[in-house]
Amino acid sequence: MQPSPNLFRRFLPYYQKYWKTVIFDLLCASLTTLTELALPLIVRTLTAEATAGQLTSSLILRLGLTYVVLRLIDIAANYYMQYVGHVMGSHLETDMRTDLFHHLQQLSFSYYSHTKVGQIMSRITSDLFEVTEFCHHCPEEFFIAGIKIIVGFVMLIRMNILLTLLMFAVLPGMIFFAYRYNHKFRAAFKERNKQVGEINAQVEDSLLGIRVVKSFANERLEEEKFDKGNQRFLELKSISYRYMAEFGSSNRVFDGLMYIIVVLAGGFLMLSGSLTVADFTAYLLYANVLLASIRRIVEFIEQFQRGMTGIERFYEVMDAPVEIRDEPNAVPLKDVRGAVDFDNVSFHYTDDGTQVLSHLNLSVQPGQSIALVGPSGAGKTTLCNLIPRFYDVSGGRILIDGQDIRHLTQASLRAAIGMVQQDVYLFSGSVLDNILYGKPGASREEAMEAAKLAGAHEFICALPKGYDTYVGERGVRLSGGQKQRISIARLFLKNPPILILDEATSALDNESERLVQQSLDKLAHGRTTFTIAHRLTTIRNADVIWVLTDKGVEETGTHAELMAKGGIYAGLYQMYTAG
Repeated sequence: MQPSPNLFRRFLPYYQKYWKTVIFDLLCASLTTLTELALPLIVRTLTAEATAGQLTSSLILRLGLTYVVLRLIDIAANYYMQYVGHVMGSHLETDMRTDLFHHLQQLSFSYYSHTKVGQIMSRITSDLFEVTEFCHHCPEEFFIAGIKIIVGFVMLIRMNILLTLLMFAVLPGMIFFAYRYNHKFRAAFKERNKQVGEINAQVEDSLLGIRVVKSFANERLEEEKFDKGNQRFLELKSISYRYMAEFGSSNRVFDGLMYIIVVLAGGFLMLSGSLTVADFTAYLLYANVLLASIRRIVEFIEQFQRGMTGIERFYEVMDAPVEIRDEPNAVPLKDVRGAVDFDNVSFHYTDDGTQVLSHLNLSVQPGQSIALVGPSGAGKTTLCNLIPRFYDVSGGRILIDGQDIRHLTQASLRAAIGMVQQDVYLFSGSVLDNILYGKPGASREEAMEAAKLAGAHEFICALPKGYDTYVGERGVRLSGGQKQRISIARLFLKNPPILILDEATSALDNESERLVQQSLDKLAHGRTTFTIAHRLTTIRNADVIWVLTDKGVEETGTHAELMAKGGIYAGLYQMYTAG
């Protein structure tokens, strides 16, 4: 857990864009404070003049008019603080959310392999909601409290040094308890916010898998899982409220002590004649202003800690390293022919050190179709994920048209590569929106032409609203074959020179597989293509077949050559066709 001063220091640059608003907000805060501090002086003057028998109607009117003017200033200043100040806080929250989302877009696959989406959603929404109030009120509250304590102390000590010193002697005890509970609050709020993320993750998991839940009649099981997390959140919230109650009660003890000191000591000082009635009245009012300010700071502690917790969780994500970056002198990939070379390539995952590929040397000619086969876990998908730099090689290098992909910009590299995966992801929106994702800014006519090439135009036109039909979340309203052909249309629109087909038809029925395979064959024509095959009959016409095992690439050749060899591939093919 980062110390609050360091965390706040990191956060300060977010105020830079709005420094004029902050300064004017603090000016307004000082004006409202001035009005509050002026009242005891006015009452003191009235009391002193009345006690001396010199109170006049003109003095009452002058003092009354002065206070009316001060109250009008207070109303205008308070309006600015409530409106513009809160809008500034919302701007800061928006800036932070923008930075957070941008950073999330830069993080590699490895980050998302270990982080629940529900936790990320909690940080980008509810955690930052807490920051809005903090951004506005934190400078304001401490500034007002500082003015009141300093001015109040000066005014009080001018009236009676002994009484003021006795009253302020209680402050060290309040500061001690505030420091003691500070860490408890932070820890409690952090655990509470973390549990909100866990609830979000559990709800997301359950709702996205609702068809599986219902197919197994496991609604009750999901409810029990949710109730467990929900009850844990209640426990954590109860703990934070207990800390708040303990902290608030301890401060009320000190608060009461201060009033008792003022009443008792003030009474004896008046009895001895060293404190006038007017000064005692003003003293009580100033003491009330001072104690009200301290109480407000105490009440603000909860909001302060919620805000600091939100900022801390924000920086936990922002501090996650971007593992794959463009080099400072990276160049765009242009005029791509599609030659791909694996030069002594090795790869292992950084989290557990598991070696997946070791000293791989392979070459692919432009326009060549490569099929990757082998047992699960042999590294077929990993090998393909290295080409667009979803992961970086641990050793060696990958070349496209003779250029090391680490010397290329990621955007241009990935623009040259198209992927079709088994698990098709369609975004919430229309069919047209999802096809246009392949080439933002393309025309409707271009999207329709791409759909025709993918063999999707006919079924799209049969949908209730054609290309404007809403596909549902993750394309839930379409069949597997329909989703796959829309994803292929998306790639036709993108028109990349290199294709990666990762078991694109393995989850489809025979008829859908036939239609999708026709679309894929058309898409792959003239492009360098890597096909990870589950159904071996679909890759018999590949130019080269690579057989990957945990020992690396053990066999290469055409279908006929590998069958004639009678090795691993021949065994896999015979086993598949026999099944």
